[in-house]
Amino acid sequence: MVSDKNILTLGYTRVSGKKQVKEGDGLGSQEARIREYARNRGYPAPSVMFTDDRSGGTEVRPGLAAMLKFLIKNRSSDCIVIIDDITRLARDITVHHKLRAAIAATGARIECPSFEFGESSDDLLVENLLASVSQHQRQKNGEQVRNRMRGRLLNGYWCFSSKPPAFEFARIAGQNTLVPQEPIASITTEALEGFASGRFQTQAEVQRFLQDSPGFPKLPDGTVKFDRVTELLTCVLYAGMIQYLPWDVSIRKGCHQGLITY
Repeated sequence: MVSDKNILTLGYTRVSGKKQVKEGDGLGSQEARIREYARNRGYPAPSVMFTDDRSGGTEVRPGLAAMLKFLIKNRSSDCIVIIDDITRLARDITVHHKLRAAIAATGARIECPSFEFGESSDDLLVENLLASVSQHQRQKNGEQVRNRMRGRLLNGYWCFSSKPPAFEFARIAGQNTLVPQEPIASITTEALEGFASGRFQTQAEVQRFLQDSPGFPKLPDGTVKFDRVTELLTCVLYAGMIQYLPWDVSIRKGCHQGLITY
């Protein structure tokens, strides 16, 4: 058993995004493991839990920043940071070492139920290997997600959550597919056809038309940005096509209904 004199324990939990916070119990499970570890080690119960919903590939995390401030403020105590797993600290080897150094600089130490941190050459070798594996898993997951999304683009489906005005997503034949969203779709069609026919001679005229159309989305001040007009006039999705050059997806017929002909 470890005496709790001058010992201050705190927990750090992390999931990769807000969706995991809403749909899973990852944070709760991590906290339970942290509290169990502290109890089994004879430490006082964690006085505070710091939480993040950010990628482990970045060191810019609000919860982490708050934790480091807390550790600096409590330098006089024997602070122990408990994490559920080494992957919760970071999923990038450079970030991992930065955070380890930042925590050590406050005089605190880090502990984990599934791994014992140490300072011997063997301990550091194992830690570096685990940190490298964690980074590889993050990168591999990112590659797999990108490949799946690119495959959907190649098949004619827009796969990003962001979408241009006049479209919304609907489930059609088991696929998330863009469909026209009224009344924005009709207003957008009129703007595009008006520019093509010469009814609107300039982009500024298209901009004024959209600003005067009650159903078209605007900024809080009631305006439509000129950049939005440019995007509208150059977006191939409105013609029922798909293109995403950053991933080498050349223009092709999309599986959604366009608002104008190509």
